[in-house]
Amino acid sequence: MGKFNGHFYPGLYLFYYGLYQATMASRALICNNPLLWPPQPPRSEGRWGWLWTLPYAGLLKTATGSTLTLYVVFCLEDGMLLMDRQLPPRFMYPHEWQHLTMFALLALLGCVELASGSLLPRKCVALEKGALALTFYELLLLFVSHAQGSERVELQVHALLLPVVLLLSLVLTAQLWAPAARQLRLMESFLFLVMGSWLVQAGFILYRPISGFPWQDDDVSDIMFVTTFFCWHVMADALCLLGVHGFSFFWLRCYGPRSEPAGSTGAPCHAGPRGPLYTLLQEAEQSEKEEGALLLPQAQPGP
Repeated sequence: MGKFNGHFYPGLYLFYYGLYQATMASRALICNNPLLWPPQPPRSEGRWGWLWTLPYAGLLKTATGSTLTLYVVFCLEDGMLLMDRQLPPRFMYPHEWQHLTMFALLALLGCVELASGSLLPRKCVALEKGALALTFYELLLLFVSHAQGSERVELQVHALLLPVVLLLSLVLTAQLWAPAARQLRLMESFLFLVMGSWLVQAGFILYRPISGFPWQDDDVSDIMFVTTFFCWHVMADALCLLGVHGFSFFWLRCYGPRSEPAGSTGAPCHAGPRGPLYTLLQEAEQSEKEEGALLLPQAQPGP
């Protein structure tokens, strides 16, 4: 799992998750409403109707984390052994155990979202954001030691991820006190895009070079171009975020939603007839307003 697949598939997941977050944040920014989470479909009647109330994002994270965890366990021929039988015993497969820990954190994060969305009396956004921030702080600790003993190219590739994970952890922590800040949501989306695209690129740099020749650890040009490629990724992801925002702007202007008049506060920007989708969005927006109010400090009454 520490080879190409261990970087490509997690990076692909993070990149698409960043695109999803960018779409939601752009919609909230353009329409000037607090709808930052997708509405849950109404519960249908029947024996399996409760399945419709499960959060889709939590299900996806749990399924992805569990699948990748099982892949790590079964990808080794002799199994995931913790220690060998020599004297003194030595720890085995340190990189694989760190990958397993990362993917297990993703699965646990999905379980937290499932519990918050379906088991608690009402959705607890603070719990979900706190769990997400804690997950990335643990991920930061794992990344610090993940490249120990690596060659220069691999060390440089992983070292460039550290500031991204650190900034993402700080942004997620700030969202605990400012959950309605759309700028933080855009920064979160951008950092997810950078982290995901760079993990995909790392898989190609370390294990499947495009040229067919491995990168040289003793070549200064190769080390410098690793940083150059990372800077290109940052610029490309910024353009991608701008493209998502521009596409969302024209889509919302051309197919129903429109910007609110000056002075409006949170009114839905929908210009079409009030059908079932309109009613569902109205109910979801009202629910998100109430959840945001629970996270924000209560206003003190005037004298």
